[in-house]
Amino acid sequence: MNIVHLAASPFLGGPESQMLGLIGHLPVGDRSTVLSFSERGRCRPLLEAAKALGAEVVELEQNTPHYRASAREIADHLTRVNADVLLCHGYKPDILGVLAARKISVPVVSVSHGWTAATFKVRVNETIDRLCLQGMDRVVCVSERQARRVRRAGVPARKIVVIHNAIDVSRYGTRDLAIREQLLSLFPTTQRPRLLVGAAGRLSPEKGYAVLVDAAAKVLRDVPDVGFIHFGEGPLRAEITAQIAAHDLQDRFVLAGFRADLPQVYSSLDVFTLPSFTEGLPVVVLEALAASVPVVATAVGGTPEVVSNGENGFLVPPRDAKALARGIVTCIAADRRALGEQGRALVFDRFTFTTQAERYRTMFAELRRSSRALSGLAGKGAVS
Repeated sequence: MNIVHLAASPFLGGPESQMLGLIGHLPVGDRSTVLSFSERGRCRPLLEAAKALGAEVVELEQNTPHYRASAREIADHLTRVNADVLLCHGYKPDILGVLAARKISVPVVSVSHGWTAATFKVRVNETIDRLCLQGMDRVVCVSERQARRVRRAGVPARKIVVIHNAIDVSRYGTRDLAIREQLLSLFPTTQRPRLLVGAAGRLSPEKGYAVLVDAAAKVLRDVPDVGFIHFGEGPLRAEITAQIAAHDLQDRFVLAGFRADLPQVYSSLDVFTLPSFTEGLPVVVLEALAASVPVVATAVGGTPEVVSNGENGFLVPPRDAKALARGIVTCIAADRRALGEQGRALVFDRFTFTTQAERYRTMFAELRRSSRALSGLAGKGAVS
């Protein structure tokens, strides 16, 4: 089976990890090709990672606003590799991918992670995306919550398939004391915390890290020996840094930037938190739970499909610093080991790339059979 991915990836994030996981876990003999819009060359880390997994990779020459030329280029590649299905990741791939696939009658699937409405431009494109989804052969939703949103956008239920995000569970293990010490060393020697509350993600408005800083100030009034540490970068770094200073939290809230070893870092945390305003199904929550770390997260998107109150963590409403602080304090006081073990068991049971790949391949095979049946009927009609 020849599977083609179409992406527009300026950095390696959660959706990209899902693409790479699928490529790496399909059966031997299946062929994967990744086409990516250049995004001024920022697509190359994704293409290099996909190539390392054995995929053919192409940095596309055409891009928006040259819609016709771009769709033609994509269609030419689909024809060249004899694609069985085109899998689109994001609103620009959806818009151009459906145009290209329809030109040459290749089944086309969108992977719908969620909509952020982060800026006016994003809102406009996401509105167009909702219309494009109606023309897809299938829409893969990463959570039941996103499936409900896609149905409200006008996509028939028969076209919607829920396939949850997944992770490579083999990468998450026991606590590394050397990494724990390294993280603690990021705090002043005289102010080292006893407990670490971690967060990971892009410093952008919809992720809610400003709320986390406010919550941290409240937590520290009750539990002064906690340290907060965030991994990642983004456009709000300067703003969040200023907010940390305004709360006088420089000794207790560290922006650690990107870490390539996050799978090992997670297990050195005592609590993981995600304060997002919107989500599909957050990969970072799966990663933290796989590392046996309990999670305090906002009850948005597909997060409640993973985090259960009092079982593997705690859910709180979004945009509410007081509630987030209470959730963190409650988690600190709970049996964190038991919560973490239950979270790890859940992820190992339901959210592995092996399970995810099986579900994708079942869907691909169904689409290929349907496509060939339609081609056969068309051929008979032409002969008659």
